[in-house]
Amino acid sequence: MKRIFNIAAVSATLLLSSCATIFTGTKQTVQINSNPPAATIEVDGVKTGVTPMAVPLKKGFTGQTISLKLDGYETKTFQPQSTFNAVSVVNFLFIPGFIVDVATGAMMKYDPKVYEFTLEPKKAN
Repeated sequence: MKRIFNIAAVSATLLLSSCATIFTGTKQTVQINSNPPAATIEVDGVKTGVTPMAVPLKKGFTGQTISLKLDGYETKTFQPQSTFNAVSVVNFLFIPGFIVDVATGAMMKYDPKVYEFTLEPKKAN
């Protein structure tokens, strides 16, 4: 009985593990700065804080939409670029782990990790 339990535990660990998800997680923090500071940060339309701020973002194949808003200035909207997370290479030979990394977005990462923006004053009409 103990042997069956050990085999089941090892099998579950191997089948459900994924390197990028375990080692780097499914979220990544990026630093967002603005000039002037104190711009409101929205991630996918949800107010997150004000600049400067380290913002946790979900990893994935497409970046989340980030908007910077400050009275008297044009709104700045952008999507951080995601790139391949090299930790995922370990899973190319282990398909279940690779599938987990793809499904969770952990096989991607944001690069650069710091974003600097100069906000443009609104034009008078």
